[in-house]
Amino acid sequence: MNLLKNHTFLEKNSIVLLLAIIVTVLIGGIIEIIPLFRKDTVIEPVEGVRPYTPLELAGYNIYIREGCYNCHSQQIRPLRDEVARYGHYSLAAESMYDHPFQWGSKRTGPDLARVGGKYSDAWHVAHLKEPTDVVPESIMPSYEFLIKRGARLHDLQKHLKAQKAVGVPYTEDMIEMAVKDATAQASGEGRTDVSGLQERYGENVNARDFDGQPAMISEMDALIAYLQVLGTMVDFESAKGITVDGQEGEAE
Repeated sequence: MNLLKNHTFLEKNSIVLLLAIIVTVLIGGIIEIIPLFRKDTVIEPVEGVRPYTPLELAGYNIYIREGCYNCHSQQIRPLRDEVARYGHYSLAAESMYDHPFQWGSKRTGPDLARVGGKYSDAWHVAHLKEPTDVVPESIMPSYEFLIKRGARLHDLQKHLKAQKAVGVPYTEDMIEMAVKDATAQASGEGRTDVSGLQERYGENVNARDFDGQPAMISEMDALIAYLQVLGTMVDFESAKGITVDGQEGEAE
């Protein structure tokens, strides 16, 4: 009864109601914001996760620019049907270097968290050129123009610096060699020296001509390089027992 009287008092006094709303919002905001400053306690590092190479980062930027996240999430929920269809559920550590992350909540197309290595580069080229050629029921538009546009590499150093400013562990050497590393990755071993790229990002970096067009490094090269790395970094043997929020638990 007292609670009802208090509520009536709030309804009749707009200034008091406004102050109560502000206090409630502030409390809720603080509860949501404080954990962001302690992400090391909620995101447990997983072996294998590394920052994107400059070419992969360029592809990530194209992915965001073209709004791919509007139809494709990158979050496999820890539910049996999700895991059966897409693979191991998403770990927080997999997105620790994504700014912004691409988890999403809507799927018009399939989830892409584990798409890396699932299809060949040629499949991706055909799919991006004309989606219905490989998936007849697809409603995805054509992105054929990506193969005709040169990838934006000249300002990659600025992109790596921006990522470093928000916590991505790019070294000064990585930043300085960004354009050279992107060029090496899109050219591939045999056509250029990729030892420096592998030294900085690991021996398992995909380094090849992704779009079948060796004369130029296209936006399609960059986008496919990004797609082909999704879900391939994590060593799930070492990740056993880590749940989606970084806490320990039993993995299915």
